[in-house]
Amino acid sequence: MRRSFLLAAAGLVAGGRAMAQSFSDAQRDEIVGILREALRRDPSILRDAFAAIQATEERERGEAQRAGIAAQRAALFDNAEDPVRGNPRGDVSIVEFFDVRCPYCKRLHEDMAELINRDRNVRVVMKDIPILGPASVLASRALLAAQRQGKYVQLHDALMRSRGEPTEAAIRAEAQRAGLDVSRLMREMADPAIQRRLDANLALARSLQIEGTPALVIGDTLIPGAVPLAQLETLVAQDRQRPR
Repeated sequence: MRRSFLLAAAGLVAGGRAMAQSFSDAQRDEIVGILREALRRDPSILRDAFAAIQATEERERGEAQRAGIAAQRAALFDNAEDPVRGNPRGDVSIVEFFDVRCPYCKRLHEDMAELINRDRNVRVVMKDIPILGPASVLASRALLAAQRQGKYVQLHDALMRSRGEPTEAAIRAEAQRAGLDVSRLMREMADPAIQRRLDANLALARSLQIEGTPALVIGDTLIPGAVPLAQLETLVAQDRQRPR
């Protein structure tokens, strides 16, 4: 009981402003005195207190993200403008936020391609969010312009597997190899409607507190960062068992 009290006191000193307001000045002084003495004898108390605070913050962030996913479900899963990989009628949908220039996205790309190859009932909704500079914006515009020619997947694969920067010259070369009308592609990349789609993707990512790429949404869960194939398969299996 004493240790629980000390942990609560540590939480109070570490940032529990709302909790602090429920004590009188004398009580706060007493708590601080007890805490100082306890920390002198056992410094691990503060470490445990901060761990508890961090766990609470992570739980609250997870709850906020799940609420955000529920509120944005149509924009995430049902936007007819979004490019889709895999089976468009798949029973499990994965939303992938990515940047073409992100090395972790490139790593995930190979595992995602293998997942789609192994599981023919997975639908992957692609959300381009160019957050790594002008070259990323250029590549994302090219991808959405390629979608108008039915070649999004082909150009996406080429750019994700490329080790070089997605310069205009590189995009032209990859687009030509993919069978695109390059002149049309370059012209439509400048269409303001494409930039509006990218802006909407970025706004959606911000609303879900996505702080980097890649990020996946499966069911009501946000998974930050690249995850290996085995974990992807586990997440898909879990979503299939989720009540609809």
